[in-house]
Amino acid sequence: QVQLVESGGGLVQAGGSLRLSCTASGIIFGINQMAWYRQAPGKQREMVADITRGGSTVYADSVKGRFTISGDDASHAVYLQMDSLKPEDTGVYYCHAPIIATSRGIRYDNWGQGTRVTVSS
Repeated sequence: QVQLVESGGGLVQAGGSLRLSCTASGIIFGINQMAWYRQAPGKQREMVADITRGGSTVYADSVKGRFTISGDDASHAVYLQMDSLKPEDTGVYYCHAPIIATSRGIRYDNWGQGTRVTVSS
């Protein structure tokens, strides 16, 4: 069974930094794209950053220049370095992989359980 497991959330003051990690577990043949989403209290889930296997990245306008997404294909992992954090970055951050090729076939729309980030002012 494939799982996405996030870690690295916590409480930080405005202006601080956090690094989130997400690793896919299981017998995995490949992941072409991974992303970080977040959901703030009372708001819809939104895409924060996305990375393809080739290294192409996309960022939400609200995090450009502050967040950096990176990936490790060999470890089936994705990371989110978050700098200059603001209170509006508070929320639950989720790892997402649209498609995972596994030993038991293709798994679609894969989500982690989320890790909470709280930025105090």
